[in-house]
Amino acid sequence: MPVRQLPETIVNRIAAGEVVERPASVVKELVENAIDAGASRIDIFSDGGGRRKIVIADDGSGMTAADLALAVDRHATSKLDDEDLLAIRTLGFRGEALPSIGAVAKLSITTRHASEPHAWAMRVEGGDKTPIAPAALTQGTRVEVADLFFATPARLKFLKTDRTEAEAIREVVRRLAMARPDVAFTLAGEERAPVTWAAALPGAPGQLIRLGDILGAEFRANAIEVRAEREGVVVEGFAAAPSLTKANALGQYLFVNGRPVRDKLIIGAVRAAYSDYLPRDRHPVVALFVTLDSREVDANVHPAKTEVRFRNAGLVRALIVHALKEGLAREGRRTAANSAGSVISTFRPASMPPANWDWRASPSYPVGGSAAPSFAERAQAAFDVGAPSADIRPAEITPDLLDRPLGAARTQIHETYIVSQTRDGLIVIDQHAAHERIVYERLKASLAANGVQRQILLIPDIVEMDEATVERLVARAEELAQFGLVIESFGPGAVAVRETPSLLGKTDAGGLLRDLAEHMAEWDEALPLERRLMHVAATMACHGSVRAGRVLKPEEMNALLREMEATPNSGQCNHGRPTYVELTLTDIEKLFGRR
Repeated sequence: MPVRQLPETIVNRIAAGEVVERPASVVKELVENAIDAGASRIDIFSDGGGRRKIVIADDGSGMTAADLALAVDRHATSKLDDEDLLAIRTLGFRGEALPSIGAVAKLSITTRHASEPHAWAMRVEGGDKTPIAPAALTQGTRVEVADLFFATPARLKFLKTDRTEAEAIREVVRRLAMARPDVAFTLAGEERAPVTWAAALPGAPGQLIRLGDILGAEFRANAIEVRAEREGVVVEGFAAAPSLTKANALGQYLFVNGRPVRDKLIIGAVRAAYSDYLPRDRHPVVALFVTLDSREVDANVHPAKTEVRFRNAGLVRALIVHALKEGLAREGRRTAANSAGSVISTFRPASMPPANWDWRASPSYPVGGSAAPSFAERAQAAFDVGAPSADIRPAEITPDLLDRPLGAARTQIHETYIVSQTRDGLIVIDQHAAHERIVYERLKASLAANGVQRQILLIPDIVEMDEATVERLVARAEELAQFGLVIESFGPGAVAVRETPSLLGKTDAGGLLRDLAEHMAEWDEALPLERRLMHVAATMACHGSVRAGRVLKPEEMNALLREMEATPNSGQCNHGRPTYVELTLTDIEKLFGRR
């Protein structure tokens, strides 16, 4: 078959296939155009999930008649001062959006520039342009797209339901609205009630207001401000405390120079920063904004501009990890899952007696006769349910302990939970989860300082396992030795443990090795050494912690609370579970109807 030049209409439709994947793609391109035009307000309307109609109206600078005539031609743009594709400071720059949309839909543009006496309008249907004509419009630009993909019917078959396509439009607008809190957005359509996000003040407070409007009040209440800067790269934004998580990574919003992107490098950095706080199946909620010189990032690697490539990807990743870790450590008290609202919601009022209940049938009703017990004796018997694991009477509490963040220990219940009292409430602590975090942080600090101290076993512990597990452990012997766990092969189906970390004290070597082997089975060589070492430390900390079921003395309970206050990230154990929950007196009074 000979080589031939494709007609312009076919070229435009091929380009449209790259840029216009679905109605949400149209909305994205047109809203980005409005933002680049300096709009302070943008209104978005869609009908039929965007396939029947999309309308974008803005109050931006608008276009002159000459500009409008060029705007619907391929590769015509007002967003590049010269031919330098490395100096891109706008969201759009390819000059493909309007002609691509016009090639597959019925496109109508009405616009007015301040220098013009009136507005101008033109239409493009299936790539065919109509002459420019005078029109009525006060300010800015109004773009209407009807019958999307009428010129390419095959593409319609790949669209989903109207509701699904409308939700995709909503997500695109949400991301752009988060990127520009200084711009007011209104989103309306047949599929939804109108929603408006008012323009917010500049700076972090305004940014948090916009994020809270979109992500919800729960995110605003749990948001931690983060920021890091180095070598001209700035990472800032807000990250939710580990108490607020999702089952997937869809709650992670990432922006580079104001452009919403999806970048695996950034998602991996977020996961690494939260690895000490969350279980493996939970994901954090963050909104991060990366700002750097436009020459240090390539925004031209994807037709839809949803991906970027960094010149110094390692620096960006390191800054994200540092910013998140510093913010989470700084707000250590807030990282606990101690939201009073979630705690209160688990309580239920006690069931009231029925209206026809006979009070004389109460077990505390006094019965006549000298042999019958008194009312007081019966009442006391009702509360005879056994003593708590450990009890500290009020006279034994030093008053200044009540002013400490985690208060003064009052009692231990079920040999698992410590109840402490503060000046304005009470705290319930999971003793095993709390001590697990303390041991973990000690192991990390010891490793960073001068290595983990070891204790030599007089008689090596021989642990029998299957051959595959033994091989897996022996292959990682060098990494385990960095944490003071020295092992060696002891035949085809056994491992000899010769030294253990001093911090763990007396430990079950067999159980520890089996847990380590299970974790190692999930590793791959792509997992950084640092993360592998932290997995080892977390597993060791679990085995070296105070176990649930152990009775603690009063001084031991208070010592644990003081250690928690001095330990970073003590709001969660190594597996992401909360170490304590807190109730204020106000919360307790609400439970009993006092407020």
